[in-house]
Amino acid sequence: MMKTIKTISLLAILFTVIACNTKNKEDHNKHNKGKETTYYTCSMDPQVKEDKPGKCPICHMHLTPMKKNVSGANEISLSKQQIKLGNISTQSIAESQNSIEQNYTGVLTINQEKANTLSARAMGRIEKLYFKTVGEYVKKNDPIYTLYSEDIAIAKQDYLMAYKQLSMPGDFGKNAQNMLKASKQKLLFFGLTNAQIENIKTKSDASPNTTFYSTSRGYVSEIVATEGSYAMEGSAIIKLADLNSLWLETQVNVNYAKNVHLGQKAKIIFTDFPNKTVDAKVSFINPEINPDTRLLLIRLEIPNPNFQLKPGMQAIAKITQSNAKGLFIPIDAVIWEQNATYIWIEKSPGVFENVMVKTGAEINGMIEIKSEIDPSKKVVITGAYAINSEYKFRKGSDPMEGMKM
Repeated sequence: MMKTIKTISLLAILFTVIACNTKNKEDHNKHNKGKETTYYTCSMDPQVKEDKPGKCPICHMHLTPMKKNVSGANEISLSKQQIKLGNISTQSIAESQNSIEQNYTGVLTINQEKANTLSARAMGRIEKLYFKTVGEYVKKNDPIYTLYSEDIAIAKQDYLMAYKQLSMPGDFGKNAQNMLKASKQKLLFFGLTNAQIENIKTKSDASPNTTFYSTSRGYVSEIVATEGSYAMEGSAIIKLADLNSLWLETQVNVNYAKNVHLGQKAKIIFTDFPNKTVDAKVSFINPEINPDTRLLLIRLEIPNPNFQLKPGMQAIAKITQSNAKGLFIPIDAVIWEQNATYIWIEKSPGVFENVMVKTGAEINGMIEIKSEIDPSKKVVITGAYAINSEYKFRKGSDPMEGMKM
């Protein structure tokens, strides 16, 4: 009986020791939770991760100890050696002034302010067109078309009759003078020139066919009417474009729109003439933003005195904004991911934290940071991608995974 009691006592003491040791281990694990843990990896084969020292099973090199912080979200701790090898440097940044140059690609188009449409001034049939090819050059006073119009023929007859009655005595002569003035005004309204009206008197010509002449010069951009077709009063016959001046239309991202204003100077370069540069100014800014693309149309007027430039050519407008204020850091300091844009900040010596940011204009390898940044913190300006790669290697995830701008 005594032997049995002694055996039970020994077992009870043994379970008590095991329970205490287990509890101590659990408490110790809880105490260590959140602290750095050490694992071993290979510099040549980083996919190898072991919980004890040894050799790499692939290349047989000695494994290197690494510390993994399992507590800080979006943070990573690096040793002095890692910082040196990763060429990681930091810098305090403050608002500065820069001259921002933005490049906008667009297409040359006809200057609509210098385009003319020659229209029919009376109803009739187009008997003849003198220009039938787009691109032909039309000089001022060149014949454009011949119109058969009964309305014009009646006005010619009235003018000719009034002219013949001027020599009649008394009220007939006075009435004829008033009729002559009224019929001449009507012929001028129909688009006849003074020389054509005088020709009615000298040649007694009241023909229903009348030739009309160009009142401006330019290149034929569109032929609207055809020979034999009927034209209504006011309908277009032909369109002319003065190519001495062209438009360059391009679109600006809404984030940069505030940097562009009317009259702003720009340098224009051309894809077809890489050595040619033209000075221009912003002549129009569309007050409405395209809701689908979030782009804003702007227009620049391009001088073209020698007609070397043609509508349809591509061009790039270099618009410079002087003394632009903002926070600027090197472009390589910004990490561009699918769902977010962020930078790395030195939270404390050797400890780095990523911060989501919004970016603005780019200039000479620098990029504007529009988000507020704690001025007491230093921004990683070189080696940001090295920190990012190490973070993914240690934690197996993107620092901004699941987050969106």
